[in-house]
Amino acid sequence: MNNSAFLLALTLGAYIFGVWVKDKTKTKLSVIHPLLICVPVIMATLKVFDIPVKNYMEANKFITFFLGPAVVSLGLTLYDNIDLIKKNILPIAISVLVGSIVGIVSVWVLGKMLGLNNALIITMEPKSVTTPIAIELSKNSGGIVAITAVSVTICGMLGASLGPAILNLCKIKNPIARGSAIGCSSHGIGTSRALEESALEGAVSGLCIALMGVVTSFLMPVLNRMAGI
Repeated sequence: MNNSAFLLALTLGAYIFGVWVKDKTKTKLSVIHPLLICVPVIMATLKVFDIPVKNYMEANKFITFFLGPAVVSLGLTLYDNIDLIKKNILPIAISVLVGSIVGIVSVWVLGKMLGLNNALIITMEPKSVTTPIAIELSKNSGGIVAITAVSVTICGMLGASLGPAILNLCKIKNPIARGSAIGCSSHGIGTSRALEESALEGAVSGLCIALMGVVTSFLMPVLNRMAGI
């Protein structure tokens, strides 16, 4: 079970199964995202067969490598829609600023309500930022990197699953607004869902991923210092 070919096939098979379930249930449960299905399947398999996570990650380096090119490829949709984005750069920038502040402050409020210590609050503050940046922010601020990675993943899956439904419920139809909301709250996983809606929505969401990383990197230490965290 520790064979690299098996572990790679496990990842691909679990995701394909997740896509199949989503397609079969999309008329009844449109909020289902393939990751909500494939992640538990992979976790259960590793647990049942006592497969070390280190071995699993090593076997899937091939897939992990393509995370970078996949993110860079978002630049193509950005280039195709650059004129519309330039015309709406101010509202996009305001969305990113507000999204970053709300993302950090909401963790403060919920953390204090639940009695979390400062280390855990810092750990989950960058939940709405793409994983590499979130991990560095957590590490440099004294957070727990492993929990940060999990919170980022959960945030992304929730945004991808519930984001479009919430936006529809609020009757928000403008693709610029929808893309900004998803990109500022659920990074890459949400952006993959935004791309299913429209190329413009996906392009704006992809832009917001980068801007959120930059803005949050500046705001997080400043706001934490002001709050005494």
